[in-house]
Amino acid sequence: MTKNPIFKGAATALITPLNESGIDFPAFGRLIDWQIEQGINALVIVGTTGEGATLNHQEHCAAIQYAVERAAGRVPIIAGTGSNDTAYSIELTRFACNVGADAMLVVTPYYNKATQKGLIASFSAIADASTKPLILYNVPSRTGVNIEPSTYAALADHPNIAAIKEANSNISKIVETASLVGDKLDIYSGNDDQIVPILAMGGSGIISVLSNIMPAQTVEICTRFWAGDVAGSARLQCELLPMINALFCEVNPIPVKAAMAAMGFCENYVRLPLTPMESGHEAAMLELMRGHGLIS
Repeated sequence: MTKNPIFKGAATALITPLNESGIDFPAFGRLIDWQIEQGINALVIVGTTGEGATLNHQEHCAAIQYAVERAAGRVPIIAGTGSNDTAYSIELTRFACNVGADAMLVVTPYYNKATQKGLIASFSAIADASTKPLILYNVPSRTGVNIEPSTYAALADHPNIAAIKEANSNISKIVETASLVGDKLDIYSGNDDQIVPILAMGGSGIISVLSNIMPAQTVEICTRFWAGDVAGSARLQCELLPMINALFCEVNPIPVKAAMAAMGFCENYVRLPLTPMESGHEAAMLELMRGHGLIS
């Protein structure tokens, strides 16, 4: 057991329903309720999938506060408070702590990047300012910088750094990290196609895009694994792989936004520089969704 366990199982990296006027809060509320009814273990608000990068400060804060109030303690709310500006990340983190978020998801600095020394200093400063646990989010394909296993090890003893969302796709690096941090940090998969491999390395679950549209099935992968049905867990992972691949055939969250719109949860609206899904990709994805009974 780690120092600050946040959740075990599947957390949805939740979309933010948007329209031309801003955040569609009635749709957001219905979506939060449905996710919880479907058995999701936690919700991540205004992360990558939630289009946090194109929400203004007021929207970013309003989404976090609304989600905390709507969830009302039913599941942990994890607020995306990362930035390439450490001072701004601290500001967001303090706000999220004050309104009752249960944990923070803090991405590595993007564009300006950082050395490993800089990552340690930045994450430590944010953790020092937080009253809630942090999940460090490593996604080098988006940020241009990778958190090295030795850097995780250097951060693992901070009382407010509790976990890792690992989306570097390098299983060998993740194994090395697990060997260095032991039970000091929970490790969550950041890739839906690697849930079972991460669980096999002692991982605590998945922060998922797939679970936007298939929350119960995503939870089931973890449930089967921990019940000892590793083969069944792996089989479900493989069965869902075409759907996972469809959700990433264009940059996330373009496909999942289209999928959620097809299910009636929101408008198919993304902010520039994102653009609506290409028609050929969308048709193929919708056909897969019909096969899973998600739409008629």
